[in-house]
Amino acid sequence: MSYLKFDKPQMTNLQESLFKEVLLTNKGGSYASTTLTGCNIRKYDGLLVVPIPTMDDKSHVLLSSLDETVIQHGAEFNLGLHKYQGENYSPKGHKYINRFEWFKVPITTYRVGGVVLQKEIAFQSGEPRILIRYTLVDAHSKTKLRFKPFLAFRSANQFTHENWAANLNYTPVDNGIKMCLYSGYPYLYMQLNKKSEFVYDPQWYLGLDYPRERERGYEANEDLLVPGYFEVDIRKGEQIVFSAGLSEIRPTLMKKQMDKEVDKHEGIGNFYQCLVHAAHQFKIEENGEHYIIAGWPWFKCRARDMLVAMPGLTLNIGENKLFESYMETFAKAMRDFMNNRKLSVNIYEIDKPDVPLWATWCIQQYAKLVSCKECYAKYGTLLNEIMSYVLAGKHPNLFVHDNGLVYSSGHEKAITWMNSTIDGKPIVPRSGYIVEFNALWYNALKFQTELIKEFGTEEEIASLYEISSVTSKVENSFSKTFLNEYGYLFDYVDGTTPDWSVRPNQIFAVALDHSPLSPTARKTVLDICTRELVTPKGLRSLSPKSGGYNPIFAGPPQQRDRCYYQGTAWPWLMGFYLEAYLRVYKRSGLSYIERQLIGFDEEMSYHFIGTLPELFDGDPPFHGRGAFAFAMSVSGILRAERLLEKYNENNPYKEETI
Repeated sequence: MSYLKFDKPQMTNLQESLFKEVLLTNKGGSYASTTLTGCNIRKYDGLLVVPIPTMDDKSHVLLSSLDETVIQHGAEFNLGLHKYQGENYSPKGHKYINRFEWFKVPITTYRVGGVVLQKEIAFQSGEPRILIRYTLVDAHSKTKLRFKPFLAFRSANQFTHENWAANLNYTPVDNGIKMCLYSGYPYLYMQLNKKSEFVYDPQWYLGLDYPRERERGYEANEDLLVPGYFEVDIRKGEQIVFSAGLSEIRPTLMKKQMDKEVDKHEGIGNFYQCLVHAAHQFKIEENGEHYIIAGWPWFKCRARDMLVAMPGLTLNIGENKLFESYMETFAKAMRDFMNNRKLSVNIYEIDKPDVPLWATWCIQQYAKLVSCKECYAKYGTLLNEIMSYVLAGKHPNLFVHDNGLVYSSGHEKAITWMNSTIDGKPIVPRSGYIVEFNALWYNALKFQTELIKEFGTEEEIASLYEISSVTSKVENSFSKTFLNEYGYLFDYVDGTTPDWSVRPNQIFAVALDHSPLSPTARKTVLDICTRELVTPKGLRSLSPKSGGYNPIFAGPPQQRDRCYYQGTAWPWLMGFYLEAYLRVYKRSGLSYIERQLIGFDEEMSYHFIGTLPELFDGDPPFHGRGAFAFAMSVSGILRAERLLEKYNENNPYKEETI
């Protein structure tokens, strides 16, 4: 039984269904996104959105949508839905939707009188090609289908409008046509698996409206070109497959390819399976390299995001080989950076000062979930290279001071995950001794020491004197620097000036395997985070008791930038918070963890179907915001699920190994 399903009353109520969004990806950088009804509400939405490396590093919307019309006895029933300016909807095909469900692929069932039509959508893996299969489940008389493609041929972050530059010519191909509206773009091939008639009738549809863009303070309307339409007869029980891609496909292969794509997907029958499916949506393979997309629809592969998300999206779901593929790609970028070479792989923000620290944490998760011995054999050299690089003071913005703590300058540039800016200047200028940097640093020193003691060479063991010396200094300095008289940790300390804001970054000093805090201090830090930061959707980026609290992520760009990290709730932090909670409260905390995860279970059918967004408002009703699918969010909750599994009485894991 499908975990994600919606019945007719839910689908026909636009107040509910119009803002429930769905995402499909092809593991190669292409995606399709729209709503349950098929009505696009963002400029980023489209049935075929693809990268075009010859043009830029952006995604481009080629096929915006496809209107289907059922024709019987000369009567036409258009199943499409578009929003136009002024709260006008046309043609209102949502009223024919009987059911939506997602088990292996999204399936929409339409009922028009005696006609029952089922639509399935899938991407061809690794190829920029969307496949849509229509099955005529029931019909009492001769039936015809009409397909009307809406073309954009634009960058996903821009709009197109009626113009005279568009090339309206088409070229026939096998059971279809190909078109290219503008120079520089590839041809879009639109084909069916059955002989059809293409009626050439180019028209601009004006004033399509995207409410999500208006909410975000941007322009919200555009014009799309419809070059004409395809018509094809269909019999009861027959299947018609529509393909849109950047290359031609043999019509005889389309049904087989569709079956193949459906069969390779695991069914989504519960919350965990939904998270696993979501994890796979961030996979990208380019030129033999494996990447994690930070978030759909606008983020690329970012170093920090990749490292934080990697264990949850791979090791926690039993995909160790995928972890190794990702780490191989990251290692190339890291070594390029450390050796001042041009990057040989497409990973952004490798220069951020916490990237080496997150890299050691990421390797540590492999040691915990696979084996320490195998970890050191595979990644010991990389780990030692990274640590030596930092200890030698070679990083341009991560310096080990005499007190053992690491220092980074963040006055002029955003250097932490709290990276919102206005005019290039950080809104939250975290600088100096940054709390999570130093928690990660201490954990890295202890982790490296453990591995070298057990598996290191004589030369590596000899290096432990320096490592141990720095570790001892951190143990002595950390609490003196960060722990204040109220029992929580300063967010950062710049010179003699501490930041008193209660922020979630302190939770890492409790959650990580090795903590520089005493057990008493860990509990007080955790308890303050619990009281002031925890929401059903993640940890707030700022306590309501701290100055500047602004939990609603809405409005124009600058308004959103100013509140990005001023009280919004972040799901990815919940994984670390729950890890910290179990470290402090052990098995007595299990029921609490289970209750905290309920909010994410509910979310799978609420805002962004089958995945988790970047962030939520920090106050009720906790609306989902930002990127509608975010790798670190999904990873954080998968890690929390894994923690619960470890505590199951029938598993081999011990409490102390969380």
